[in-house]
Amino acid sequence: MQTKSIKLPWLLSFLVILILTTGCAAGKKAAERKSNAVIQTARTYTGVPYKYGGTTRVGMDCSALLLHSFKSVNVKLPRVSADQAKTGAKVKLNDLKPGDMLFFATGKKKNQITHAGIVTSVKSKKEVRFIHASTSLGVTESNLFSDYYIKRFKRARRVL
Repeated sequence: MQTKSIKLPWLLSFLVILILTTGCAAGKKAAERKSNAVIQTARTYTGVPYKYGGTTRVGMDCSALLLHSFKSVNVKLPRVSADQAKTGAKVKLNDLKPGDMLFFATGKKKNQITHAGIVTSVKSKKEVRFIHASTSLGVTESNLFSDYYIKRFKRARRVL
């Protein structure tokens, strides 16, 4: 009888730890699947021309790209990039993951959010690719650490 009472608390502890760790792993995998779906959706818009205020394949702006891409996994975002930049959790530049949202000040006001994109891959600390609707190239992928974008980068947010 004594051996059973010693085994039971150990077994319960083991089961609790197992459930907690597999739950975290399952949560990470679900977030990764959602991030992949967001990126795949965004990439279907590659080459769509930029159109200020546009929300269709005829022409779209950067915030519409985020809106449609995240809608594919049932995440609702505000329509405007400045409002999207207030959604989700803050992310440090060194902690970026695919699916994170990036926000930039590309206009005359240096602190006003005017542009947005979605991280598609993190290859190194100096190569973070993101998809966005560029005024000159339409929907395309760029490196966050290019001179143009890193100088205008303001913040990153995570909703997945």
